[in-house]
Amino acid sequence: MTSSAGEPTTDYQRQASMEKQIETMAMSPVPATSASSELSPSFDNSDDMLDRVIENAIVRSVFDQNDASRRRFIKLVGGGTLAAALGTMLPMDKVKAAMKESMGPLEKKKLKVGFVPITCATPIIMAQPMGFYAKYGLDVDVIKTAGWAVARDKSLNGEYDASHMLTPMPLAMSMGAGSIASPYIMPAVENINGQAIVLANKHKDKRNPKDWKGFKFGVPFEYSMHNFLLRYYVAEFGLDPDTDIQIRVVPPPEMVANLRAGNLDGYLSPDPFNQRAVYEKIGFLHMLTKDIWDGHPCCAFACSKEFATEMPNTYGALFRSIVDATHYSQKQENRAEIAKAISPKNYLNQPEIVVNQVLTGRFVDGVGNTIQDVPDRIDFDPFPWHSMGIWILTQMKRWGYVEGDIDYKGIAEQVYVASDTAAVMKELGYEPPETTYKNHTIMGKVFDYRKPEEYINSFAIKRS
Repeated sequence: MTSSAGEPTTDYQRQASMEKQIETMAMSPVPATSASSELSPSFDNSDDMLDRVIENAIVRSVFDQNDASRRRFIKLVGGGTLAAALGTMLPMDKVKAAMKESMGPLEKKKLKVGFVPITCATPIIMAQPMGFYAKYGLDVDVIKTAGWAVARDKSLNGEYDASHMLTPMPLAMSMGAGSIASPYIMPAVENINGQAIVLANKHKDKRNPKDWKGFKFGVPFEYSMHNFLLRYYVAEFGLDPDTDIQIRVVPPPEMVANLRAGNLDGYLSPDPFNQRAVYEKIGFLHMLTKDIWDGHPCCAFACSKEFATEMPNTYGALFRSIVDATHYSQKQENRAEIAKAISPKNYLNQPEIVVNQVLTGRFVDGVGNTIQDVPDRIDFDPFPWHSMGIWILTQMKRWGYVEGDIDYKGIAEQVYVASDTAAVMKELGYEPPETTYKNHTIMGKVFDYRKPEEYINSFAIKRS
C-alpha cells in the first residue's frame, strides 16, 4: 500500500525507495536533498535519514571511493540489484547498528543559531522552514540578530550554539583581534559573491572612484569582506580608504535608511539591502562584488572549538544540515522557492520580489531600464579554501588590524576546517575539491597564497 501522497508505507516499499535513493545519489552530481523533493523517500525520523547516509557510505566504501567506477556499475546492474547483493554479503542491520552506536546519540537536540537577516545567510535560514535541521534530528531556533558585533558577543558568551558569521570573523576571534581571543572554527562557507557597491542616486554622474574623495561609505563590520573589498577597490584607484573617504560600520538593516537620510553616499553591503535601495528608488548598483573578485567568500557557518569537541555528534548533525542546505541553495531551480521561504517577517522581512531578484540573478540595477541576468550574482558553496583565509589575513595586516609576524598557513588551517568539510561533502554525495589551496585573482591581480608578505608589500597604499 501507499499513502494518498504516494509515499511508501510498507517495509518492502521503504526498502525499495531507499535503494532508489542510493541509485539516485550515486548517479547525480548534486542529489536532490530537499525535504520536499519528489525524488527523496519519505523519512519518518532522523534514524531513516541516518540509514540513507550509512548505506551511501557503505556503497562508496565497496568501490574504494571511486565514484566513476561506482556510477558505471550501478548504471549496469541497477541500484536495487546492488543493494540486494550487498545485503547477501553483509549483515546490513548489524552494520548500521554498529555505525550508529559509534556515532553516538545527539548530546543536544535543541539549539540556538544566530543569523543576521541577509541573503548570505540563506542556507542557515532556509534550513529551518524547509526541514533540513529536522532531517538530521535537530530542533533549531534560528535567531534574528541586529548585526555582527551582537552575533560575535552572543557567540562568545554562549547564548548561541553556533552562528552565521562573516568569513574574517572566526580568524579575528581566534587571534583576539577586536575581541577576546577564543578558538573558533569555520566548517562551512555559506555564500560566494552576493554583495554590491551601492551609490545614492545623486551620484550617478560619479561612476569613477577617483571622484569619491570625501564620500561616506557604510560597511557592516570591520572584520568583513565588505570592508576589505571596499578598501581594496578604492585603493586600486589611488584613494586611501583611511584618509580620502570615510568608512563607517552600519548594521545591514540600517543601510537603506542611512542612504535615504543622506548620512551615507554609498555602501558595500550584503543583499537584499543593495537591491532594496533600487526598489526604494534611492540608490543604484555601481558594481557587483563578483566583478571585483569572482567567487569571493562572504558569510559562513561558525562555532566555538569547544562546542565542536564537547558535542561532536550534535556538531556533526548541524554541520551536515548546513552543507546539505547550502548545496540545495546552489541549484538555480530552487532559488524562487527559497526566496519565498526566507522573505517573511521572522526571517528577512523583505518584499519577496526583492529577495527573488537577488537569488535568481534577474534584477534591475537602478541605472537603466533593462533587466540584468547574472545567475551567479550570489552563489552558495560550503568549501572553506585555506587560500581564501590567507588572503583575508593579508588584508587584516595590510590595513593594520593585526601586526607583527603571522603564521598565515597555520591560522588558516586551524580555523577553516576544510578537511572536515570535504569529508562531510563526500558522505552526503557531493564532490569536494581535491586541494585546499589555489591562487585567486582580484581586480586582475593574482594572489599567490605561498607569498603573503610579498603580496602585502606589492601595494603602494597600506598601513603595515
